[in-house]
Amino acid sequence: MAAMDMDSSDSRKASSKPRPAPATQAEGGGRASEDAFGLWLQRGLHQLYDSVANEPIPDELLRLIEADKDRKGGA
Repeated sequence: MAAMDMDSSDSRKASSKPRPAPATQAEGGGRASEDAFGLWLQRGLHQLYDSVANEPIPDELLRLIEADKDRKGGA
């Protein structure tokens, strides 16, 4: 049982230490890779979801939103 206690306290100590920056960021090259990843992610998400975001909102959902807005506005 004592061994388990030591293991759990060791893991807490390890997690509380600040982590060093990855080598790419420390060398100054991390920013470009972060920008490239962000651009790739943004393009991919737009490609997947733009058509869904451009769909009209169903009338029933608009009715529910308006009814809730009226209910909260009257309170």
